[in-house]
Amino acid sequence: MSWRKDQGRSERGYHHGNLKEALLQAALGLIAEKGAAGFTFADAARMAGVSPAAPYRHFRDRDELLSSIAQRGFEQFEALLTQAWDDGRPDTVTAFERVGKAYLAFARNEPAFYSAMFESGLPVDANPTLMAASERAFAIIRAAAERLAALAPPGMPRPPAMMMALHIWSMSHGVASLFGRGDAARRKLPMSPEELLEAEVLIYLRGLGFPTDRRSPDQKPSGPPPVPPAGGGSSGPWGTPK
Repeated sequence: MSWRKDQGRSERGYHHGNLKEALLQAALGLIAEKGAAGFTFADAARMAGVSPAAPYRHFRDRDELLSSIAQRGFEQFEALLTQAWDDGRPDTVTAFERVGKAYLAFARNEPAFYSAMFESGLPVDANPTLMAASERAFAIIRAAAERLAALAPPGMPRPPAMMMALHIWSMSHGVASLFGRGDAARRKLPMSPEELLEAEVLIYLRGLGFPTDRRSPDQKPSGPPPVPPAGGGSSGPWGTPK
């Protein structure tokens, strides 16, 4: 199974003035080819062109090396999500849709990092630095969920932001893992992964009774108000109920 598009080993002519970086890149290349569980510490040393004992100068074992890769992945992931969220501009729903697209883009474009972060089996809480990096990335999703929770219509119970963040993270991760990967694991869809995720999130928000249009609360609608459908109900992103 291929985990990354740029697998050529010819690129890996390292100058070992920076052995740690060489080992990280070698391990990332192995993950790209074989997955997070498909290589050994000795494999990483061999691919970096050093002796089997050399990696111990920087890493205790393979798990520590893999943990460093996952940490770097979460840092890049956080930066991408932060840029996409842009503090909720121009409105919460639009900004959140960008976050979902950024999540899928990371899984598609960086499948080796994605595998190290989510599929390596590493106990994240065993490494404080890795745990902090993962929490910072998740904090972007939680911040977006808090803004979404604030959109709850008057008189309706406001769901816990953490619950919403976990629900939406699960949806994003599911679509990314099953349909949005940049490798052979990707399933075929009659729509784009981005369209699938957008539909899931809108259904979820509508199920909670949230408005899902883009108009800010201080914007007044132009033109006459919409005519409600016969028999009650309301229109929305999915059209008029029948």
